Amino acid sequence: MIQLKSEEQIKRIGEACTLTARLMEELETFIEAGMSTKDIDQYCHDFIIRHKGIPSFLNYGGFPASACVSVNEEVIHGIPSTKKIIKEGDLVSVDLGINLNGYFSDMARTFIVNETKEAYKTLCKVTRESLDLGIEAAGKNGARIQDIGKAVSHHCSQYGYGVVRDFTGHGVGLAVHEGPEIPNYSAPFLANPRIREGMVLAIEPMINLGTHKVSILEDNWTVVTRDGLPSAHFEDTVAIAKDGLVILTRG
Repeated sequence: MIQLKSEEQIKRIGEACTLTARLMEELETFIEAGMSTKDIDQYCHDFIIRHKGIPSFLNYGGFPASACVSVNEEVIHGIPSTKKIIKEGDLVSVDLGINLNGYFSDMARTFIVNETKEAYKTLCKVTRESLDLGIEAAGKNGARIQDIGKAVSHHCSQYGYGVVRDFTGHGVGLAVHEGPEIPNYSAPFLANPRIREGMVLAIEPMINLGTHKVSILEDNWTVVTRDGLPSAHFEDTVAIAKDGLVILTRG
Protein backbone atom coordinates (compact mmCIF):
# COMPACT_ATOMS: atom_id res chain seq x y z
CA MET A 1 0.00 0.00 0.00
CA ILE A 2 1.27 3.47 -0.92
CA GLN A 3 0.82 6.03 1.85
CA LEU A 4 0.74 9.63 0.67
CA LYS A 5 2.18 12.07 3.18
CA SER A 6 1.00 15.55 4.12
CA GLU A 7 3.31 18.57 4.05
CA GLU A 8 3.68 18.35 7.83
CA GLN A 9 4.57 14.66 7.67
CA ILE A 10 7.15 15.32 4.96
CA LYS A 11 8.66 18.02 7.15
CA ARG A 12 8.96 15.58 10.06
CA ILE A 13 10.40 12.84 7.87
CA GLY A 14 12.85 15.44 6.59
CA GLU A 15 14.08 16.07 10.13
CA ALA A 16 14.91 12.36 10.52
CA CYS A 17 16.62 12.41 7.13
CA THR A 18 18.72 15.49 7.97
CA LEU A 19 19.98 13.76 11.09
CA THR A 20 20.80 10.64 9.09
CA ALA A 21 22.75 12.67 6.54
CA ARG A 22 24.77 14.23 9.38
CA LEU A 23 25.67 10.77 10.64
CA MET A 24 26.75 9.66 7.17
CA GLU A 25 28.99 12.73 6.90
CA GLU A 26 30.68 11.80 10.16
CA LEU A 27 31.22 8.22 8.97
CA GLU A 28 33.30 9.52 6.05
CA THR A 29 36.06 10.49 8.47
CA PHE A 30 35.36 7.87 11.14
CA ILE A 31 35.72 4.68 9.09
CA GLU A 32 39.31 3.50 8.80
CA ALA A 33 41.36 0.37 8.35
CA GLY A 34 41.85 -1.71 11.50
CA MET A 35 38.42 -1.12 13.03
CA SER A 36 35.69 -3.73 13.05
CA THR A 37 32.30 -3.46 11.43
CA LYS A 38 30.89 -3.61 14.97
CA ASP A 39 32.82 -0.41 15.76
CA ILE A 40 30.97 1.28 12.90
CA ASP A 41 27.63 -0.01 14.14
CA GLN A 42 28.36 1.16 17.69
CA TYR A 43 29.25 4.64 16.42
CA CYS A 44 25.95 4.81 14.53
CA HIS A 45 23.97 3.52 17.51
CA ASP A 46 25.54 6.01 19.91
CA PHE A 47 25.00 8.94 17.51
CA ILE A 48 21.31 8.10 17.04
CA ILE A 49 20.63 7.69 20.77
CA ARG A 50 22.57 10.87 21.59
CA HIS A 51 20.31 12.81 19.21
CA LYS A 52 17.10 11.41 20.75
CA GLY A 53 16.38 9.03 17.88
CA ILE A 54 15.73 5.31 17.70
CA PRO A 55 17.78 3.04 15.39
CA SER A 56 14.95 1.85 13.16
CA PHE A 57 16.84 -1.19 11.82
CA LEU A 58 17.63 -2.58 15.29
CA ASN A 59 15.44 -5.68 15.82
CA TYR A 60 13.50 -4.93 12.61
CA GLY A 61 12.52 -8.38 11.43
CA GLY A 62 15.05 -9.66 13.94
CA PHE A 63 18.06 -7.75 12.55
CA PRO A 64 20.55 -7.59 15.44
CA ALA A 65 22.20 -4.20 14.85
CA SER A 66 21.55 -0.49 14.29
CA ALA A 67 23.28 -0.37 10.90
CA CYS A 68 23.82 -2.80 8.06
CA VAL A 69 27.57 -2.81 7.37
CA SER A 70 28.47 -4.69 4.19
CA VAL A 71 32.06 -5.08 2.97
CA ASN A 72 33.24 -5.72 -0.61
CA GLU A 73 31.23 -8.66 -2.02
CA GLU A 74 28.54 -8.17 0.64
CA VAL A 75 25.76 -6.31 -1.13
CA ILE A 76 23.38 -5.44 1.72
CA HIS A 77 22.27 -6.49 5.21
CA GLY A 78 25.77 -7.25 6.51
CA ILE A 79 25.63 -8.00 10.25
CA PRO A 80 28.27 -6.01 12.15
CA SER A 81 30.85 -8.13 13.95
CA THR A 82 33.90 -7.62 16.16
CA LYS A 83 35.60 -10.27 14.01
CA LYS A 84 35.12 -8.45 10.69
CA ILE A 85 38.09 -6.08 10.40
CA ILE A 86 38.20 -3.30 7.80
CA LYS A 87 41.26 -3.35 5.53
CA GLU A 88 42.93 -0.81 3.25
CA GLY A 89 41.11 -0.66 -0.08
CA ASP A 90 37.85 -2.14 1.19
CA LEU A 91 34.46 -0.92 0.03
CA VAL A 92 32.29 -0.46 3.13
CA SER A 93 28.56 0.04 2.56
CA VAL A 94 26.58 1.42 5.48
CA ASP A 95 22.77 1.36 5.31
CA LEU A 96 20.77 2.77 8.19
CA GLY A 97 17.56 4.45 9.23
CA ILE A 98 16.47 6.65 12.10
CA ASN A 99 13.08 6.77 13.78
CA LEU A 100 12.76 10.35 15.02
CA ASN A 101 9.50 10.91 16.88
CA GLY A 102 7.73 8.30 14.77
CA TYR A 103 9.06 9.44 11.38
CA PHE A 104 11.55 7.30 9.47
CA SER A 105 14.59 7.91 7.26
CA ASP A 106 16.61 5.53 5.09
CA MET A 107 20.04 6.17 3.59
CA ALA A 108 23.07 4.24 2.36
CA ARG A 109 26.56 5.11 1.21
CA THR A 110 29.55 3.06 0.12
CA PHE A 111 32.81 4.34 1.58
CA ILE A 112 36.22 3.62 0.06
CA VAL A 113 38.84 2.96 2.74
CA ASN A 114 41.86 4.97 1.56
CA GLU A 115 43.24 3.84 -1.80
CA THR A 116 41.69 1.02 -3.78
CA LYS A 117 41.63 -0.40 -7.30
CA GLU A 118 40.53 1.93 -10.09
CA ALA A 119 37.81 -0.57 -11.03
CA TYR A 120 36.34 -0.30 -7.53
CA LYS A 121 36.47 3.51 -7.60
CA THR A 122 34.64 3.53 -10.92
CA LEU A 123 32.00 1.14 -9.57
CA CYS A 124 31.27 3.52 -6.70
CA LYS A 125 31.25 6.56 -8.99
CA VAL A 126 28.86 4.98 -11.48
CA THR A 127 26.55 3.67 -8.73
CA ARG A 128 26.34 7.17 -7.23
CA GLU A 129 25.63 8.58 -10.69
CA SER A 130 22.89 6.01 -11.23
CA LEU A 131 21.24 7.11 -7.97
CA ASP A 132 21.28 10.72 -9.17
CA LEU A 133 19.80 9.68 -12.52
CA GLY A 134 17.10 7.62 -10.82
CA ILE A 135 16.19 10.59 -8.63
CA GLU A 136 16.13 12.87 -11.66
CA ALA A 137 13.77 10.46 -13.43
CA ALA A 138 11.46 10.35 -10.40
CA GLY A 139 11.13 14.13 -10.42
CA LYS A 140 9.91 14.50 -14.00
CA ASN A 141 6.29 15.36 -14.73
CA GLY A 142 4.22 12.24 -15.33
CA ALA A 143 6.97 9.92 -14.08
CA ARG A 144 6.23 6.36 -13.05
CA ILE A 145 8.10 4.07 -10.69
CA GLN A 146 9.73 2.07 -13.49
CA ASP A 147 11.29 5.23 -14.89
CA ILE A 148 13.64 5.12 -11.90
CA GLY A 149 14.85 1.60 -12.61
CA LYS A 150 15.08 2.32 -16.32
CA ALA A 151 17.46 5.22 -15.64
CA VAL A 152 19.56 3.23 -13.17
CA SER A 153 19.92 0.11 -15.30
CA HIS A 154 20.58 2.02 -18.53
CA HIS A 155 23.49 3.88 -16.96
CA CYS A 156 25.04 0.88 -15.21
CA SER A 157 24.65 -1.53 -18.12
CA GLN A 158 26.93 0.70 -20.19
CA TYR A 159 29.74 -0.37 -17.86
CA GLY A 160 28.80 -4.03 -17.89
CA TYR A 161 27.77 -4.00 -14.24
CA GLY A 162 25.21 -6.29 -12.66
CA VAL A 163 22.08 -4.52 -11.42
CA VAL A 164 20.71 -6.42 -8.41
CA ARG A 165 17.16 -7.57 -9.09
CA ASP A 166 16.28 -9.52 -5.95
CA PHE A 167 16.11 -6.45 -3.69
CA THR A 168 14.55 -3.07 -4.33
CA GLY A 169 14.01 0.45 -3.08
CA HIS A 170 10.69 1.21 -1.41
CA GLY A 171 8.40 3.73 0.17
CA VAL A 172 9.40 5.04 3.59
CA GLY A 173 8.50 7.69 6.14
CA LEU A 174 5.80 6.38 8.46
CA ALA A 175 7.47 2.95 8.68
CA VAL A 176 10.83 1.42 7.77
CA HIS A 177 9.41 -0.18 4.62
CA GLU A 178 6.26 0.84 2.76
CA GLY A 179 4.95 0.46 -0.77
CA PRO A 180 5.74 0.82 -3.57
CA GLU A 181 8.67 -1.42 -4.36
CA ILE A 182 11.20 0.41 -6.54
CA PRO A 183 13.24 -2.05 -8.65
CA ASN A 184 16.50 -0.87 -10.20
CA TYR A 185 15.46 -2.26 -13.57
CA SER A 186 12.30 -2.21 -15.66
CA ALA A 187 10.18 -5.03 -17.05
CA PRO A 188 6.62 -5.47 -18.35
CA PHE A 189 5.65 -7.74 -15.44
CA LEU A 190 6.57 -5.18 -12.77
CA ALA A 191 4.06 -2.82 -11.17
CA ASN A 192 4.38 0.72 -12.47
CA PRO A 193 2.36 3.20 -10.42
CA ARG A 194 2.47 6.89 -11.25
CA ILE A 195 4.66 8.99 -8.96
CA ARG A 196 2.41 11.44 -7.13
CA GLU A 197 2.63 14.34 -4.72
CA GLY A 198 2.91 13.03 -1.16
CA MET A 199 5.05 10.00 -1.98
CA VAL A 200 8.25 9.51 0.02
CA LEU A 201 10.63 7.08 -1.65
CA ALA A 202 13.89 5.36 -0.73
CA ILE A 203 15.74 5.03 -4.04
CA GLU A 204 18.71 2.68 -3.72
CA PRO A 205 20.76 1.23 -6.57
CA MET A 206 22.70 -1.89 -5.56
CA ILE A 207 25.24 -2.44 -8.32
CA ASN A 208 27.71 -5.30 -8.69
CA LEU A 209 31.04 -5.25 -10.50
CA GLY A 210 30.18 -8.63 -12.02
CA THR A 211 26.98 -10.67 -12.15
CA HIS A 212 23.66 -9.33 -10.89
CA LYS A 213 23.05 -12.65 -9.15
CA VAL A 214 23.23 -12.77 -5.35
CA SER A 215 22.99 -15.31 -2.54
CA ILE A 216 22.03 -15.08 1.13
CA LEU A 217 24.50 -16.44 3.69
CA GLU A 218 23.64 -18.88 6.46
CA ASP A 219 22.97 -16.01 8.89
CA ASN A 220 19.81 -15.44 6.78
CA TRP A 221 20.65 -11.75 6.41
CA THR A 222 23.91 -11.04 4.58
CA VAL A 223 23.44 -10.80 0.80
CA VAL A 224 26.59 -11.46 -1.26
CA THR A 225 27.46 -11.44 -4.95
CA ARG A 226 27.49 -14.93 -6.46
CA ASP A 227 30.87 -14.37 -8.14
CA GLY A 228 32.58 -12.81 -5.11
CA LEU A 229 33.19 -9.47 -6.84
CA PRO A 230 32.48 -6.21 -4.99
CA SER A 231 29.20 -4.34 -4.85
CA ALA A 232 28.30 -0.68 -4.23
CA HIS A 233 25.14 0.72 -2.63
CA PHE A 234 23.92 4.31 -2.56
CA GLU A 235 20.51 5.38 -1.25
CA ASP A 236 18.62 8.60 -0.62
CA THR A 237 15.15 9.33 0.71
CA VAL A 238 13.22 11.73 -1.52
CA ALA A 239 9.80 13.35 -1.23
CA ILE A 240 7.42 14.47 -3.95
CA ALA A 241 6.33 17.78 -2.47
CA LYS A 242 3.96 20.48 -3.73
CA ASP A 243 6.81 22.27 -5.52
CA GLY A 244 8.50 19.14 -6.86
CA LEU A 245 10.98 16.51 -5.74
CA VAL A 246 13.11 17.16 -2.65
CA ILE A 247 16.10 15.01 -1.63
CA LEU A 248 15.55 14.79 2.11
CA THR A 249 18.84 13.03 2.94
CA ARG A 250 21.00 15.73 1.41
CA GLY A 251 20.38 18.45 3.95
